[in-house]
This record gives sequence, structure tokens and C-alpha cells, in this order.
Amino acid sequence: MTTLYYNAVVFTGEDSIAEAFALKDGKFTFVGTQAQARELPADRRIDLGGAFVCAGFHDSHMHLLNYGQVLSMAPLYRHTGSLEDMLGCLKGAQPGRGGWILGRGWNQDLFTDCSRMPTRRDLDRVSRTAPVCATRACGHALAVNTAALELLGITRDIPQVPGGSVGMENGEPNGLFFDNAMDLVLSRIPAPSLEEVKQMIRLGSRALNRFGITACGSDDYCVFQNLPWQTVNEAFGQLEQEEELTVRVCEQANLTTPTALKAFLEAGNITGKGSDLFRIGPLKLLGDGALGARTAYLSQPYADAPQTRGLSVFTKEQFDELIGMAHRNGMQVAVHCIGDACLDLVLDSLEKAQKEVPRVDHRHGIVHCQITRPDQLRRISGLGLQVYAQSIFLDYDLHIVEKRVGLPLSLSSYSWKTLLDSGVNVCNGSDCPVEMPDVMAGIQCAVTRRDRNTRGPYLPEQAFSVEEALNSFTSAGAWANFREDRMGKIAPGMLADFVVLEGNPLTCEASQIQNIAVLATYLGGKEVYKA
Repeated sequence: MTTLYYNAVVFTGEDSIAEAFALKDGKFTFVGTQAQARELPADRRIDLGGAFVCAGFHDSHMHLLNYGQVLSMAPLYRHTGSLEDMLGCLKGAQPGRGGWILGRGWNQDLFTDCSRMPTRRDLDRVSRTAPVCATRACGHALAVNTAALELLGITRDIPQVPGGSVGMENGEPNGLFFDNAMDLVLSRIPAPSLEEVKQMIRLGSRALNRFGITACGSDDYCVFQNLPWQTVNEAFGQLEQEEELTVRVCEQANLTTPTALKAFLEAGNITGKGSDLFRIGPLKLLGDGALGARTAYLSQPYADAPQTRGLSVFTKEQFDELIGMAHRNGMQVAVHCIGDACLDLVLDSLEKAQKEVPRVDHRHGIVHCQITRPDQLRRISGLGLQVYAQSIFLDYDLHIVEKRVGLPLSLSSYSWKTLLDSGVNVCNGSDCPVEMPDVMAGIQCAVTRRDRNTRGPYLPEQAFSVEEALNSFTSAGAWANFREDRMGKIAPGMLADFVVLEGNPLTCEASQIQNIAVLATYLGGKEVYKA
């Protein structure tokens, strides 16, 4: 059955704007003018009333399973205006798996009643008997209460963890854990069942559809320390068979040891394996921490905390081994790099791998690519890498970047336009649940280089045009996953994934883009969300 949509402003992803399109069997069959549409035979004709239509949005890097988990726990991201508000939210939460009270989303920089991270003493006010774990918005730090420390057997004798840190105060653990040290806590929280995993994916997928998202690159294997990747894949596979997976997922496989990666490859997993709904993407490595938690690995001390340069999760040798193994076996690589010192290590390893085994179209990439120097921007382009950016990060980071890294380094950071102009594929996303997957807000930040309250701008010369921002959330994401021949544009033969918007981002005031509502979202021509 052919369905024709007309009376629309259709952003095809190319230079021209169309007025109508048709689809059949889950693919676009026609894109053109109103006059052409009138001559086209169709079983159904739908008047879109002048609405703006573009390809379904692609969040290039996020954590779908973790998003579903966050939607099932205390929503601290809604209660981070003060420490007291955060604690009040946790007090209202019910214990979950293993009796743990869980929440995520606090950010001490947004607290109005103090300017520090919460500690065990704060969380003891939530419960003195049940273990409590509250994860920072960035996912690179967490805090637990005394009951949790006792349950975990963590005392003053706990050794520090390579690539992480256990917070101490007066010789005693203060309940804070950073990066790799977070595994001491997360590995002891019981893993969810297969059905619980499926429900989290359902929740996350439906929430993404409300933002117009039809595809994502998702890092899911590291969400639960004691849940094997096979269970995650099984959950996605069952949801696909049951026709309940409403987002196309490219799995960014987070495997942290050569043994784990070798086993994964030997099981037949490689970039591109899978279906249109769930497929294996790149090896995903978490290179360093986050800027907000001061764990991003810098080449110089933090300007507002000169006692630290942050943390590198892997050594140079470990990067070389993991990146080299993936590259030799034909697997794509995507590495989280926020600090410039981390980026140095990763660029060196990627260059080494390519010299040893040249590959023409590897599409390796840098996730985040935030704190950068001009020489590194040139290397990224020269090595043929791509970047998974998060323009929505500017909403918070533009207020802290200079304080954290100092003026000179801040003047060449978040320089995604420079990369785009040099030929680098810059795909966009949210890193959800670090930020909510609000694509229209992300487009606005990319175009204005201001926060959502219009404060700024930060490096306005790095602003995207609206067309570039739209492409970064559509066609660039498809290219990132070797899917540019199947999705990311409205064109005949492409999968019929599209979103209908209330307003036109090409013509509205840039500061109002975030207010444009999503009216409907379609996956393969099937409506998966309607406002």
C-alpha cells in the first residue's frame, strides 16, 4: 500500500526543500512537489497541514539501557537545584534490586545551598539501614551512604583503583567514588533479569520517540557490571522479534579487556553484524572521566583544582592493545575523550594501528571531543577520524570550561565547526542520560553556541547553520554507522523514518528552536509516537 504525504515543508537532507513524499513497505518511494504528488497514484493521501518534516533523528551516542534504568529510579536530574532537594527526592524513592535505593542526575555545580559533592553523611539522612547510591549526572562519579560502605566492606584500608579514585576524608572513605573505582559499588548491585532489561529498553525507546528519535548509537554493555553482553543482545533480539523495538540501535560495544574483546570477536561479532533494528557498531572505550567531575584527563592541572589533572582510564599500552586488536579484526573504534591528554593517547594509538594495518574506510571516531588543542584538531582530520559531538553539553559546560581548563585551552575547545569545515563527519547526540535526548535543544545549542537561557555565546565562530545542525542529527549519524545508503535522508529507497515538527527550525528565531514540538515520529513508515 502506497501512502502519500503532502502539504509539508520537507527537509530532505540535500539542498532542496520538497513538499510531498510517499512510502511503501517501510521505504520512501517518492519525494517531490505538490504538483508531482497530485499525479502520483496512492492508496492513502495524508495532508500534513504545512508541518516541517525531516528524517528521523539519530542520537549518535547515548546509553539506551541506562536511560531506561534512570526512568525507573529516583529522577535526581529533576531535583539538582540544591542538595536538600536531591536528598528529598531520594527519601521518596522505594528500594529496588537487592534493597538498594538508586538515583541519578545530581550536579553539585547547580546546588544553591552548597557547592560540594554529596558524601556518605548526607546520604545517611536518606537511610541508615538501606544502601543508597546516587550517581552524578555525568556518570563518572557516585556517592553512597554508610550502610552501603558497610555492606560492601569498604574501609580506610581500601586501595586506590587504577583509572579511578575512592574519596577519602580524614583517613576514612567519604562515600564518593570516581570512574573505575565506581565498579567497587556497581558490581555489587544485583543485575536485572532479562525481562527487567527488556522493560528498561522499552521505556527508553518510547521516551526517545517522543523527541523524534528513530535511531541511536548506544553503549549498553557496561550499564550493569554483572550482566553479560549476551543477555543485552538477547533482550534486543527478543524485542525485535516481538515488534516492540521502536528505535534502530547500533550497539557501541563497551569491552574493556583484550580477553573480553577476543571472546566477543570469536563469537562472530563485528561492526555491521545484525539487522536494520539492532546491529553491532564500534568497539567503545571510555578513555577518561568528565569535566564536571574534574576527572577528564588534561595535559595541564585544572585551573580551579591544581592538585589534579584528572584520570586516564587506560594506559598507553592498554589503548594500543585494545584499539590495535579491534582495528586488525576489521572492527570500528569509538573512544570517549574529553580531556586533551586523553586525546593525545588515543590519537597515538589510532595512528599506530593504521600504520601497522592500513584500512581505507575504518570510520574510527572520537566520542565527545571537548577539550582540544589546534594541533589535535588537525590530527583528527589528517587521520580520517569522525567525531560524535554533544552540542547540548554547551548548555552547562560553557559556564565552567574556562574555570576548569583556563582561558588558552578553552579558546580551542568544543571546536566542532572547525572539524566539520575540514571534512570531518560530526554526528550529534546527547550522551543520555547525562543529558536528556532533547534534539531540538541540541540543535539550538549548536546554532547559537549559547545555553538554553540564551546566556553566552561561547566561541560563536564555531556555530553550525541550522542545516548543518539538522544533518548532524540525521545523515551524519547514519554515515557514522555505515548506513548512509539506508537511512538519514528522505529519498527514494531509504528507510521511511521521519519526524513531523510543529514549526520550521529553518525560519524561526534561533533562540526558539528548542520550543518546536514533535508532533509525530515514524519508524519504517509506522507511527511510533503521536503528540
